[in-house]
Amino acid sequence: MTEIVELLVCTTCRRGQPTDAEGPRPGAVMLDRLSAANLPDNVELKGVECLSNCDSGCSVVLRGGPKRWTYVYGNLTEETGPDIVAEGAARYAATADGLVPWRERPEHFRKNCIARIPPLEATE
Repeated sequence: MTEIVELLVCTTCRRGQPTDAEGPRPGAVMLDRLSAANLPDNVELKGVECLSNCDSGCSVVLRGGPKRWTYVYGNLTEETGPDIVAEGAARYAATADGLVPWRERPEHFRKNCIARIPPLEATE
């Protein structure tokens, strides 16, 4: 059985907009656009509130089981972000441990990794 990978999208990301700005937040727009993207069957898309990167573009998390690394990526836009995230999620989902070789990551992911979190069952 293929392990489920979660793609979490911050729906409250405002990409520098004032907190009282009208209309949907950029993060919510990106979630909607990702729901129409061609994601692998084992990638489960979920909206979450606040990843504490509010002014630095839309943010997403890729995480899997207890033996996978977790990644937080930011500085995405709702216009170009869905394609970048869909490509990165497919590459992440294809690994056993979440470690996508550097050169195989989307360029945006290489330059905009906010955090890399070790697996729960981390080895030394």
